[in-house]
Amino acid sequence: MKLAIVGVTGMVGGEILKVLDDFIVEIEEFYPVASERSAGKTMFFREKEYKILNLSQTLEKEIDIVIFSAGSTISLEWAPKFAKKGVYVVDNSSAWRMYADIKLIVPEVNISLLNPDDKIIANPNCSTIQLAVVLSPLHKLYGLKRVIVSTYQSVTGSGFKGANQLLEEENGQIASNPVYPHQIYHNCIPQGGAFLDNLYTEEEEKLINETRKILNLSKLAITTTVVRVPVLGGHSESVNIEFYEKPDLKEINEILAESMGIVLQDAPFENLYPMPLAIKGRNETFVGRMRYDNSNENAINLWVVADNLRKGAATNTVQIAQYIADNFID
Repeated sequence: MKLAIVGVTGMVGGEILKVLDDFIVEIEEFYPVASERSAGKTMFFREKEYKILNLSQTLEKEIDIVIFSAGSTISLEWAPKFAKKGVYVVDNSSAWRMYADIKLIVPEVNISLLNPDDKIIANPNCSTIQLAVVLSPLHKLYGLKRVIVSTYQSVTGSGFKGANQLLEEENGQIASNPVYPHQIYHNCIPQGGAFLDNLYTEEEEKLINETRKILNLSKLAITTTVVRVPVLGGHSESVNIEFYEKPDLKEINEILAESMGIVLQDAPFENLYPMPLAIKGRNETFVGRMRYDNSNENAINLWVVADNLRKGAATNTVQIAQYIADNFID
């Protein structure tokens, strides 16, 4: 494919480059794109030096796919310009996710929805992706009735600013450019984004609305609490799932073990369960701590962890791009 990456110098942009190598993605031509501040500088990818372009320069190139990872404002302005030229846009921001005519894709769940006419494809929020990967096969088994999610999200979900705030505070400094309203070091902050009129936060609303769209369950009863924790990589989720039918843990184990993109780590008496420290740099979604809900015979509890920069962003994006290249590009 002829590929451009917008936001290549950012935290997710750097991970996209690593995932392209992990998956041995064949690239005929590569165009790194960043802000005007970075344009004109050089970078290396696969032992070759490239000049970083700005968006105007990139729009003039012959490109098959452009991956956007530069924020909603940039995506809203520039994605339609590339799509109009026939370029496939895979957007990693929140800009296009809830548009009715834009597909919101998690490859393990719904990539078959894509067709050659889909020129803008939305990548879901990081915490939504790992949740949908697990909920989808379980819904096919027993039917989802209600989902309760509490997230424990890494500071890397806020990019370099979040990571820098934690590291500066850990070193006894006052954060030079804080992204959170409180100290994150030695702390947990029950807030993800701004608060809305309903007292939920932006991150919580994303998780609810995006999960419904991906699973095609517009009436799914789902509620969320997002917590930012002093972890440098990996989002964790405590999930309570109520089904319409009585679940069987043995069957759930078997189905999840066979599901694409899922790794089971569920041996509690051996202290084996997913942890962000242990899965850093991995592309899969990890599941453990599975048990019946002793207050509801039709419900279970489980623990879901994924590297938010990988499966929660870069990996999911590259999987979509690879599918487009394999199926829609000559």
